[in-house]
Parts: sequence; C-alpha cells; structure tokens
Amino acid sequence: MTRSKLTLTTAIAAIGLASSLGFTSTAQADYPEQDIRLVIPYGPGGATDIIFRLISQEAEQYLGESIVPVNMAGAGATLGSRNVKEADPDGYTLLGSHDTIALSKLAGTVDYSFDAFEPIALLTQTINIPTAHANHEVQSADEIADYVRENPGQVRFSMIPSSTDHFFWAQFFQEAGIDMADVRLVGYPDTGEQVSALMAEEIDFAMFNLPSGGSFFEEGTFRPLGIAHPERLESMPDVPTLRELGIEMDHSTSRGIFAPKGTPQEIQDTIAEAYGQALENEEVQSRIENEFGSVVRFLAGDDYLEFLDENEAALSAAAENIDFQN
Repeated sequence: MTRSKLTLTTAIAAIGLASSLGFTSTAQADYPEQDIRLVIPYGPGGATDIIFRLISQEAEQYLGESIVPVNMAGAGATLGSRNVKEADPDGYTLLGSHDTIALSKLAGTVDYSFDAFEPIALLTQTINIPTAHANHEVQSADEIADYVRENPGQVRFSMIPSSTDHFFWAQFFQEAGIDMADVRLVGYPDTGEQVSALMAEEIDFAMFNLPSGGSFFEEGTFRPLGIAHPERLESMPDVPTLRELGIEMDHSTSRGIFAPKGTPQEIQDTIAEAYGQALENEEVQSRIENEFGSVVRFLAGDDYLEFLDENEAALSAAAENIDFQN
C-alpha cells in the first residue's frame, strides 16, 4: 500500500469512528437538503477544474444532493475565494482551490489566507518537475547549481510572476545553494507561453508537471530533471526525486476543499467523509494518477490544518527571496 493510500484509509477510518461516536446531531442528519455550490476560482478545462469535477461527481453520491461546480476565474483566483469567504457558513457554498490561497496573501494581492476559511480536506497533489529542453547540457537537477556558477547571469528560468512556479524556483535556489543574483527569472503570462519558450530554447529551465509537460517528456522534447516528491512517480520510474539528488525539497500543487469560516463542525465532517469515500473509488484514483499526473492524498481535520501550516511556512520562507511587483 502506498503512503498516499495508507493516509487515505487512515483518515477515512478516523472520520468513520468520529461519526459513530457522536456526529449524529440533527444538523448532520438534515444536511444537505439542497444542491451544494462548489466555487472553482479558475476557468473551465484546466487541471484544477477537471479534478474537482471528477471527485465531486463521485462525492455527491454519498451526500444525496448534487455538487454544482461554478467556475469563477479572475483577480488571480481571488475573485472566487473572496466569494466563498463572504458566503453564509451553511455548507451550501464551498471552495475548491490550492496553494494559491496562501500565495495571494504572500504576494500582497489579498489580506487573508487559509485561516479565513474552514479547511475541510486535502484531496490531491500534482507533483512539480524542474525541466530542461532536450538539447540542454544539464541532465539532472543536481547539475543546475554548477551550471549557474559557470554561467553567472546568463541562465534563464521561466515562471509566472507570484504563481506556484515562482515560489518553486525561489525554494529550489535556496535548497540548491544558488544565488538569485546569478540567475535570470523570465516572466510569462501562462504555462502555454512557457512551453513555447522552452521549445524554442529561449529559456534554459521551466517548472512543469505531468498535466502540462507529460506529453513532451514522452516524445523527448523536454527532459525531466527530478521529481519534487518524497517518492518517484509510477509513470516516471527512471527519474529520481530531488531528495535522491541531494536537494531536500518537495513541491506540489495541493488541492483541497474549504468552507466559509463558522461552518458547523458536523457539516464539515459530513463533507469530508463524502469526499474521502469518493477517493476510494479505484477508477477515480486511476484517472487522477494516470490522466492528470497527480497523487491521491486525503487529509482531514487536524491533519489537514497541520499540512496547511507547514506548507504556508515553506512558502513564506521562499517568499523572502521574491521581489513581488504588484
């Protein structure tokens, strides 16, 4: 059993035990009585949208009511998060989001983070991968620091300003012992532009993952330089983890469900249990892992709070090396 599946099983068992011990209040018995609105702070069709729709479609079978995804893109994903933050805490408006909540605060875009919500459950993680074009002389992530030292001021790393990959590189430079003064960070508006830039060899390195770079890894256009995860990915068994390469760093896009502050605990537990059961479906797990290059990782309650605290601390440390331009 993988660690992710073990975590999932343990968490669901804990929820089941809690339910049997006392979560039989009237509020839980009556909830839900109508459709639940799940706000996704991005446009339709992206990995975040597809993954939340997939899991929610399975989860609503355990709730007995529909979960209706609502795409609410805009303002750097804060339009949707603010909408949920200000919604009634009755369990009928939820947020499906990821690290962008903390990133927006660290970048100075908003004045709130995870603690403005009731974090219900972590569902999946998409593992990030430092990447070079196929003709680059660097073969693995542990060679990047030496390459930068040999070419100070000339090595180009792409990123979307204030986004996940911006933080990825800041953390990578810190862990690999690279002075940010020796590199060139090149900003792009989206991942597609970064793909085009790396294909044209306008940049040396970019951060991708399997949803954004998987097909290019398969055809050999791009070279994955390491896996930012404690374990190798089953779909890329020959690519070592960053930790195996001596870079003590994990990095992923971690997607979870949030409710407005003040949502009753019984309702939070009911939602968490439904999503936990949904993730036990083997077809759902297979699609998440094989189609979307992600891993199932279910954490609820205090375990999820602890994860968010540790994740935000790591992002805050990385933010100290970033000059945000708002």
